[in-house]
Amino acid sequence: MNLEEITRLDATSQGELVAAGELTSSELVDAAIARIERLNPRLNCVIFPRYERARAEARAWREGPPGPLRGVPFLMKDLLQTTAGEPFSWGWKPFRDAGMRASSTSYVAAKFAAAGLITLAQTTVPEWGAILSTETRAWGQTRNPWDPTRVAGGSSGGAAVAVASGMVPIAHANDAGGSIRIPASFCGLVGLKGSRGRTSLGPAHADLWHGLCEEGVLVRTVRDAAAALDAAAGYMPGDPWMAPPPARPFREEVGKPPGRLRIGFLDRAPRHHPGLHSECSRAVQRAARLLESLGHCVEASFPAALDDARIDSAFGKIVAGGAASQAEAAERMLGRAVGAGDFDAWTWFLVERGRRMKAVDYLGACEWFNDFSRAAAAWWSGGFDVLVTSTVARPAPELGIFAARGEEHPSEIGVRLNQVSPFTAPWNIAGQPAISLPLHATAEGLPVGVQFVASYGREDLLLRLATEIEQAAPWSDRRPTLD
Repeated sequence: MNLEEITRLDATSQGELVAAGELTSSELVDAAIARIERLNPRLNCVIFPRYERARAEARAWREGPPGPLRGVPFLMKDLLQTTAGEPFSWGWKPFRDAGMRASSTSYVAAKFAAAGLITLAQTTVPEWGAILSTETRAWGQTRNPWDPTRVAGGSSGGAAVAVASGMVPIAHANDAGGSIRIPASFCGLVGLKGSRGRTSLGPAHADLWHGLCEEGVLVRTVRDAAAALDAAAGYMPGDPWMAPPPARPFREEVGKPPGRLRIGFLDRAPRHHPGLHSECSRAVQRAARLLESLGHCVEASFPAALDDARIDSAFGKIVAGGAASQAEAAERMLGRAVGAGDFDAWTWFLVERGRRMKAVDYLGACEWFNDFSRAAAAWWSGGFDVLVTSTVARPAPELGIFAARGEEHPSEIGVRLNQVSPFTAPWNIAGQPAISLPLHATAEGLPVGVQFVASYGREDLLLRLATEIEQAAPWSDRRPTLD
């Protein structure tokens, strides 16, 4: 097979070729490295290369245990998941300049390696993962392969660009407010966030931002999302959350009929939001018609809690508190105090806000999370199976949209963030699984994702439904023009 043919295969297909002896892991790794070296100067999504170690690991996997992802080239995100002795930066210039190296291997990184994935390098992230575009003083601008003047999303922006451009078929991602699903929408990919407690942040972390964060991947196909979830999922000793164990491996849900589902949809913005882009509204309406044609009961209905204007404030308090805590950790790691000159305006605003916050206000936001989660869950317990929304409120905006403008207060950046993404954070708050599927594109060819949300612990249902949708409205032939 030539390089172009290989890069068009999903991770499962690449793993099958290795298992059948038709390709070696070394051939896959060499093809991926060649594509990275050719495209990364334009797209700027891959950092910290470890190519020679990856080649050695690929050779060693010739006698490794079988598995659907065995021998497949992979990229790790430069945030949270670490490998002992290897570099990390959190997208932050002080850490990059200090040459920080991980002291331990995280559980999920170890699980991905045990599944046979071959890590070639890491991917770019926004500074501390705190914003929706991957543009940093540490690494520069990561560009969307569909339009290099547009953002790729965040915080898993580098991972999304690498997969969308065909550098690798699968890349690590994580999601505390939409950081898997938003880049999936902007870059035309499949992005699944699991239920709270489905994956572990250990051993270095118990949770992040009061249980908001889950680990995952960005991929092109539903079956790859399922295989990766099998690899990463599972309770680890000391984890504060534990999602219900699945009845069978998640990849066995792929292709199983979901049955006739009761599905609600929301094709407008929440009432506290200025409004949904027409292409995003159209994407939801088209998805609703498709679901109806597949025999599901579809109606305009959604949890009323999505219209509660307090969501942005509560979410912001938790994130700011987390940023202040991260700043304390960063000071210990650097051995010095940090200040405004170390950060972009938005990150420093979060750190300062968190440091000023009263404990009672932070705990009040935690309690509001509980109120929202129970109100949202009531909609599902009332008889619905799945909610459909747009993943984001608009197609990928222009690079620089989240940069500070003149003398504006940094809080105005937060306003722009909320305007772009009102639909993803609610399901981190509620802890429910959600998947973004690349079902729509604008007249200019920009991808627009549609989000599907299930009740807590029901990734199996999402995967069944997503497979049915993928078969009815396939997207695999849609690729950015790069060559």
